Amino acid sequence: MKNLTSVEEGKTLAIISHFWLIGTVIAWILNLKKQNEFTSFYVRQMLGWDLLVFLNGWLIYSFFGGFFKWIIGVILFLFWIISFIGCISGDKKLIPVFGEHFQDWFKSL
Repeated sequence: MKNLTSVEEGKTLAIISHFWLIGTVIAWILNLKKQNEFTSFYVRQMLGWDLLVFLNGWLIYSFFGGFFKWIIGVILFLFWIISFIGCISGDKKLIPVFGEHFQDWFKSL
């Protein structure tokens, strides 16, 4: 059973974390004091997602071209939508394929 107080208290910052890197950084900084688990979960998810978007724009485009960058960009946007809907509904939704890794890699946040 999820802690509803934690979810409700952390939902605003979790939503903010979904707005690219600047939103992720703002949510992370504002969450440093409270250490809300719901917010921390989504900060880790979005930090990883931001990394994927950066790599898509840099590596995929450089080596495979704009068409593949566009296809992967659409997939990443769908991942973002899944995460955002989970955040709004108060559920911890892992980003498909990578979400568990993001939670592990960024567990200190």
